[in-house]
Amino acid sequence: MSQIISGFLMPHDPLIAAMPDAPPVEKRDSCMNAYKDIVERVKEQNIDTVIIIGDDHYTVNGPYCVPQAMIGIGDVEGPKEPWLGIPREKIANNESLAKHIMDYGHTHQVDWAASKTLIVDHSIAIPVEYAVKPIKDLKIVPIYINSGVEPFINSKRAYEIGLSIKAAINSWSGNERIAVYGTGGISHWPGMAQMGSVNEAWDRKIIDLICKGNVDELIAMSDEEILREGGNGGLEIKNFICAMGILDGWTGEEIAYEAVPEWVTGCGYLEMKIK
Repeated sequence: MSQIISGFLMPHDPLIAAMPDAPPVEKRDSCMNAYKDIVERVKEQNIDTVIIIGDDHYTVNGPYCVPQAMIGIGDVEGPKEPWLGIPREKIANNESLAKHIMDYGHTHQVDWAASKTLIVDHSIAIPVEYAVKPIKDLKIVPIYINSGVEPFINSKRAYEIGLSIKAAINSWSGNERIAVYGTGGISHWPGMAQMGSVNEAWDRKIIDLICKGNVDELIAMSDEEILREGGNGGLEIKNFICAMGILDGWTGEEIAYEAVPEWVTGCGYLEMKIK
């Protein structure tokens, strides 16, 4: 039987790769050391598969197709954006588990869109680069929920999808040791007039709710409130909410937080733990 062993929340900010020297050295090192810390913890846990929750930015599918939830079930490579400075290459996908999650969802009220040949954007590629590649023989299951562009996925639905993924894993006949990466946020305003702003107080509020395991209050936040306080990029807390559904009942522990206007976001790193 497969087991969900651990969970982590982390940024997928593309500027981490594209402009690595932009922030002050102390903030940069804090963020990069947080990724390294996650890598070491995952190594210690003998994880073999990581489920990564990201979101499209009109990069993977474009405005002509905006699925609310999509899973990669076949070949995966990336990143799609050459300006990241990360070479595009094949990413090992746990296709059997991915297909099982899809099939389970299709019979339990999750209408997954499926990608048989997925070229991931930075929301998957950044966590792969810094928290998957350093670990030998680690496979992923790439999942996109629509927290990045309108029409945004409902936060409660994001959580329900997480619960479905958890149930699918519990019904899987494999023997994987699984980690979950919820990626994105926290406050940022990509492409908006406020781009470069970071609302540290709001970021800390989100981190505090995660550390308390208070997913109900996160779900209760309206999109209008999130947009006002955390920006259009702040809606990526829905990726965290989805991960918290997979890790139902777990609470967070802060690894690091930095407000990094040079990377146009508040960068939060947390480990999720069973109560």
